[in-house]
Amino acid sequence: MLTEKDKEVIQEAVANAEHKTSGEIRVHIDKICEGDPVKRAVEVFEELKMHETALRNGVLIYVALSNHKLAIIGDKGINELVPSNFWDSTRDTLIHHFKSENFVTGLEAAVNEAGKQLSAFFPLQEGDANELSNEISTNE
Repeated sequence: MLTEKDKEVIQEAVANAEHKTSGEIRVHIDKICEGDPVKRAVEVFEELKMHETALRNGVLIYVALSNHKLAIIGDKGINELVPSNFWDSTRDTLIHHFKSENFVTGLEAAVNEAGKQLSAFFPLQEGDANELSNEISTNE
């Protein structure tokens, strides 16, 4: 799956993206997703306690590498403000890179796109704290 170097690249992308927004971004990688990736992403979101941010502005990029499934979900604070197609550009970025099997580049680009998208609704605030870990969670 991902090497430690790959994980570092993606975690650095998360940190850089979060320097543009008060939103919180997490990436979760499963080897395989047996069912609906959105349902699995919701489970992971809850397991990671992503709903506990002050502004409810966490976003999870969920990917099951072996069977090419993905989901991008935001918390209540995001969903109340953004249009229904808000994550389309982030999803499209992932798919574009994944088709060429550029998984790390795709995740890095998707994280950057998510940060850019979030900054329009959740700009970085003075004294902003990193509420969620930037580490990639996995179920490999």
